[in-house]
Amino acid sequence: MASGGPGSPGLEYKDYYAVLGVPRAASQAEVKKAFRKLARQHHPDAKPGDTAAERKFKEINEANEVLSDPAKRRQYDQLGANWEAISQARAAGGTAGSPFEGYGGSNVHYEFRTAEAGEFSDFFRVFFGEDVAANGTRPTTGRGSPAPGGAMGFDDILAGMGIDARTARPASASSHAGSTRSRPAPKPAVHEATAEITLDEAYKGTTRLVEVDGKRLEISIPKGAETGTRIKLTGRGPGGGDLIVVVRMLPDKRFTRRGADLERDLPLTLEEALLGDEVPVETLKGRVLLTIPPGTQPGRTFRLSGRGMPRFKGEGYGDLYVKSRLVLPTGMSEEARTAARSFLVLADQPNPRSDD
Repeated sequence: MASGGPGSPGLEYKDYYAVLGVPRAASQAEVKKAFRKLARQHHPDAKPGDTAAERKFKEINEANEVLSDPAKRRQYDQLGANWEAISQARAAGGTAGSPFEGYGGSNVHYEFRTAEAGEFSDFFRVFFGEDVAANGTRPTTGRGSPAPGGAMGFDDILAGMGIDARTARPASASSHAGSTRSRPAPKPAVHEATAEITLDEAYKGTTRLVEVDGKRLEISIPKGAETGTRIKLTGRGPGGGDLIVVVRMLPDKRFTRRGADLERDLPLTLEEALLGDEVPVETLKGRVLLTIPPGTQPGRTFRLSGRGMPRFKGEGYGDLYVKSRLVLPTGMSEEARTAARSFLVLADQPNPRSDD
C-alpha cells in the first residue's frame, strides 16, 4: 500500500486485489471465490475476540464491495493509481462528496455479514463517497454537476487531472476551457459488390476482379461458395471502408444445387432400363460408371456418395443424386412395330392402372 503524497489528505491507498489475493485480470468468478474463502477464514464468529481477524474481515469485505461490482471496479482500476491527484481535487472541493457522482450503482448483498456503516476505511469513504460507504448508494446529481454542498463531480475531477472523462485520455486545452469536445470521425460506409461464378468455379474455387474507386481488386472466392456467400475485405472499400463481395451462382444446365448436394437427370434407353447395363455418368469430379439394374423404372434415384459440392464451412463433399429418365425410341419402322407387338404379348405386362 502507498500513502498519499504532500498536499493529499494522507489517506492510504489500498490494493484491493492484493487484499483478496487475486491478479488484476481476475474474473468475477475468481474474485467471488477468493472472497468466500477469505471470509470463512477470518469471520469474527470463527475467531471470537481476535481483533486482527476482525480488521482483516472488514478489509476483505471492503475489497469485495469494490471488485465484485463491475462499475466500481472499472472506476477503481482507472483512477486507483491517480489517488494522490484525486485526493488533492477532493481537498479543493472542500466537501466529502463522492468523486463518482452521477455514475450510478446498486446495493450489493453478500452471503456473509458485512461491516457496519462507518466501519469502512477512510480510503473507501473518500474514494467512493460518504453515501456509498453508509448505505451502498451514490448521490443522484447529474454527471459532472456538483452535489449539494459543493462536492465535485466525476468529470470535474478527471478534468482537473487533465483527463477526458469520455475517453480516459489527456484532455485538450480547448476542453479545459469548456469548449465542445471533438467527436470521433464516423466510420466509412460499407460497400458491396457482386461476383458471379459458375458451378464449376464454385467446385474448385476461383478469383474475380472487382472495380472499386477506379481500382481493380482481385479477390479469392473459396470453393464451396454459393449464392449469398459474403466475403469481407476489411478496409478495401471506398474511403477506407470495408468491402463486402456477395457471390451469385449462375444457372447450370446439368446440375441442380441444394447446399452441398447436387441433382441431375440420367437419360436411359428402353434397352438399358429393361435389361440393365453400366451407364457413364458425368460428375464435377469426373466420369463414373453407374450400374443400372434390369427393370429400372423411370424416376428411380441413385445416390453417388461424395460426388457433390465441397462444403463451404466444414470438411468433405456432399452427394450427387442421379434420377433415371426413360427415353423411348421414335420413328419405328413397320417391322419394328410388329416385333414390338410380339414382344409385348410375350411380356404380358399387367395393367398399371388396375387400381384406379
